[in-house]
Formats: sequence, C-alpha cells, structure tokens
Amino acid sequence: MKSGLFSIVILLLFSATSMHAQQRVSDTVVSTFLIQASYSLQFPGKNLSEYFGYNSTIGVVLGYKTSQNWLWNAQFGFIFGDQVNGREELLSRISTPTGEIIDGDGTFTSLALFERGYHFQAKIGKIIPVFGPNPNSGIYFMTGLGYLAHRIHIETQFGTAPQITGDYAKGYDKLRGGFAHSLETGYMLMSNHRALNFSLGFEFIHAYTRSLRDYDFNLMGFDNTKYTDHYYGLRINWMIPAYKRSPQRYYYY
Repeated sequence: MKSGLFSIVILLLFSATSMHAQQRVSDTVVSTFLIQASYSLQFPGKNLSEYFGYNSTIGVVLGYKTSQNWLWNAQFGFIFGDQVNGREELLSRISTPTGEIIDGDGTFTSLALFERGYHFQAKIGKIIPVFGPNPNSGIYFMTGLGYLAHRIHIETQFGTAPQITGDYAKGYDKLRGGFAHSLETGYMLMSNHRALNFSLGFEFIHAYTRSLRDYDFNLMGFDNTKYTDHYYGLRINWMIPAYKRSPQRYYYY
C-alpha cells in the first residue's frame, strides 16, 4: 500500500515537472544554442556595382541566445551569382575586334562569367519581445564585424581557352577582399512547439576591399585602388534550437 502511494506521488511529481518544462518556451526567456541555415538575396552598391548585379548567399550560422535575449552569432556565407557587368572591357585584351574569344584549337569559344565570394562575421544583437507568441520572439537588431572577399569566375562553355586558365585566370578575376561590418534588423520567431523557428531581416554590409592579385591584365600592372563595396539584402534563417535541459531531465527539440 505504501509503495503504491509512493509510486502515485512520484508519478504526479513527474507529470507536474514535465508540464512545467513543456511551458518554459511560451512563458520564459530561455537560453539556447541556435544552429541555422541561411539564405540572402543581395544587391550591390558603391564600387561593387561596377562589376556585379544581384547575387545570392547561402551559409551556416552558429548562434547562442541568452536568457536576457542577447544574440551571439558566428556565420559563414558563400556568395554566388551570374550577373557580371563589363564583360567587353574585362576580356578586351584576349578578344577579337568583334568580341569573340579564340580557343586553343583556333576556333571561337564561349565564356560564362559568374560572381563568387565568401563572407564571415561575428555578430551581437538583441531581441525586443514584441508581436510574438512568447518572450523569445520579436524584433531583433544585430551588428557584426568580419571579412569579405569576391571575384569573377570565368568558365569555358565549350572548347578550351588557355588565356583564362590556371594562373592566367588570376589576372582577370578582380579578386578583392577586406574588412567588413554589417547591420541587420528584422523579426525572429521561436515557436512554442518547435514547429517553426526562423528569422527574416534586412542586412546591410559595408566592406573596405583592395585587390588581392599581384597583377591585373586590364591595367597592365598592380591595382592599388582602395574600394568600398556595399551589399544590401534580405536574409532568412531557418533555426534548430537546442533548449537548455530542465532541472530534471528534458531537452526540447
């Protein structure tokens, strides 16, 4: 009898603890790691628009949200796009008067130009818990510091073009890189039932870049210009939170 009553008491305590743990996200500001997949649609500004149009960036973010709604993020993004301007000027020294490229077999070939790059930053931010289902959701503001680089990637569509292969390609790719900082604001949602967790925001990146190549074929020398590159974009992050273990035994996924 005593053992049965003891079991009932333990079961009731266990149920109460479980119910409390399940309600933590909806009524408590939780601290948690946030593993995130990120996508951005970006538009160029300043010197960046000389060679590039809009692009996409995909990346990963490892973040941590504190119990005071502070955000700490480390993120890496891969930049890619097919909107490249100034093709004629860029390839003028290896083109015929009609703008054609002759390949290694003496026939015309076709080249495709793409934007490639990468960007990593460390960010800090704050969530203002408004317009959300719980105190973990709301408008957020972030700022970050990091490094950004971009270049022109040239591909041969058919045939071979030794003029732009190997080390020769480095003389045409306009590789630039340098210090960058960013500002971001948007809305972050952490659902009560882990069904949907995401952030959607506007991001502005300001980068101070310079040429990372020893020789530029178009300039017939080293490019010592200092550039200012801007990216304006919409960013969406899909998040997998790992809420801290409750005092008893539960994780939330």
